[in-house]
Amino acid sequence: MEIYCTRPHCPRPQNHFPDLDDNATLRTAQQKYCTTCGMPLILVGRYLPKRLLGRGGFGAAFLARDRYTPGMRQCVVKQFQPASNLSPTQLQLAQDLFEREAVVLEQIGNQHEQIPDLFAFFEVIVPSLQAGQQEQFFYLVQEYIDGQNLEEELTQKGKYSEQEALEILREILKVLKFVHEKGIIHRDIKPSNIMRHRNGKLYLLDFGAVKQVTNSPIGGATASTGIYSLGFAPPEQMSGGQVFPSTDLYALAVTILMLLTGKTEITQLFDAYSNQWKWRGQVAVSQHLADILDKMLLSAANQRYQSAQEVLDALDLPEPPLPSTHINPRQPSSSQPQPIQPQPQPPKQPPARTRPIQPFSVLEILGGAAFSGFEGGLIAVSLFSLLQSPIMTLAACALILGMLIFAQTRRWIEKWDLFIIPGITFAGIYFLPFLHSGLSIQQIIILSIVSGLGAIALTALFRLIYKLLSLLL
Repeated sequence: MEIYCTRPHCPRPQNHFPDLDDNATLRTAQQKYCTTCGMPLILVGRYLPKRLLGRGGFGAAFLARDRYTPGMRQCVVKQFQPASNLSPTQLQLAQDLFEREAVVLEQIGNQHEQIPDLFAFFEVIVPSLQAGQQEQFFYLVQEYIDGQNLEEELTQKGKYSEQEALEILREILKVLKFVHEKGIIHRDIKPSNIMRHRNGKLYLLDFGAVKQVTNSPIGGATASTGIYSLGFAPPEQMSGGQVFPSTDLYALAVTILMLLTGKTEITQLFDAYSNQWKWRGQVAVSQHLADILDKMLLSAANQRYQSAQEVLDALDLPEPPLPSTHINPRQPSSSQPQPIQPQPQPPKQPPARTRPIQPFSVLEILGGAAFSGFEGGLIAVSLFSLLQSPIMTLAACALILGMLIFAQTRRWIEKWDLFIIPGITFAGIYFLPFLHSGLSIQQIIILSIVSGLGAIALTALFRLIYKLLSLLL
């Protein structure tokens, strides 16, 4: 029988013990130790890890057998394995999250058939590989779900039909309804945390990031600890603010979008420039379901559905009928012909004489800021040399820069113009000494570069403020 060593970074974790192939011997065998690092292999004398299932943010999961059950049932043994570069505060937070999963599974796992049961939670203290020291390991044992998670399914089968995605949405909403009614917010809904058993039943996994709302009604809020999966977390969770039941609904909607579109990258569905989900053009679904998903994805938490039951109720509503021009033949017609009413014609739009202004990319915005700052520095030096008045120089410089910025917004100045114009200005200052204002060429270059960098910094700051306000308003 193969037993897998759970000591982190063990160079050869696989161990083979032929005598344990016999079940009678397996039940009564004494402790076995890793032949490489000496780690006890039969955890608390009961659980025998067979192979590694995977590693996550704070731990590793192993498929194991429980030799104290009649059928030696399979189970999942999770070990707390934090990264070595965590600070003491981060380490304590990680350990709290691991222990919280055990507490939550004990509380709700045995009460809902689509949440894994908790079997055990214990610690093991063993001699360290360094002489005279000891190591402490924490373990959680839970029900093993024999199947695939939705992330693996999506990779294999591609995008889901509307009916398949709708069935998943309904099933997980029922689980979330139960979880939220217990005052618990999952906070990490994503395809890899939804497992489908071989019999077709769906399970919600990984309650390590949950937040329990104590002394709060359903719909209440609690502060976020900053634990989330990028792309699935709504704005309030990413900012470290309060989280709500609608926080889980947002993440569930993102999960359904991935299944419907077959996209495995969130960036293919979310437009960061406009801060909007743009997915409807990538999949054909009913207007009814699309509207529900869009409401679940709203940036403001109070504008989304406030509970899983609200979403279920919305799904059960009949889809509004499409407008029809069909005339009922049984409807009596008037003996007098009805005059035909002329249809109002929309006003004709004058033909556009200029091409539409295309939106600016982040690189274009920062490049324009660098141009304006650098050119502004050169203009300020030359104007001050001519006018000898700070106030007049400032006014004239602001006017010229305003015209240059306006020209950039209209795309009259772009691309190579951003290099040619400063080059011409600098050449004029270089060859006309009376424009130096008593400064050396090196000082003028440094002054202009500093001005350009300052313009970039200010532009980035204002853009950040705008993005934050757009998320909050």
